[in-house]
Amino acid sequence: QVQLVESGGGLVQPGGSLRLSCAASGNIFRAYDMGWYRQAPGKQRELVADITSGGSTDYADSVKGRFTISRDNAKNTVYLQMNSLKPEDTAIYYCNAELQRRETMIRRNYWGQGTQVTVSS
Repeated sequence: QVQLVESGGGLVQPGGSLRLSCAASGNIFRAYDMGWYRQAPGKQRELVADITSGGSTDYADSVKGRFTISRDNAKNTVYLQMNSLKPEDTAIYYCNAELQRRETMIRRNYWGQGTQVTVSS
């Protein structure tokens, strides 16, 4: 069973920092694009940042200069370092990855279960 497991969410004051982690587990042959999305109450899910297997990154304009995405290909893990957090960053953050399973060699998109990030004083 292939799955994505997120960790690192929580409650933080405005201006604070959090680091999210997402590890892909199971019989994985290769991880392709990996990224983070978020969904605030009453809003659509939106892309926060993504990273290719080669390390190319893309960010939503709202987080540029504050968030940094990175990955460890050996561990099939993606990270999101979030600095200078604002109340409007409050949302459930979801990990997303395109993974290729070893036993079938099929590539498909996977989602994590989500982790809550709350920015409040």
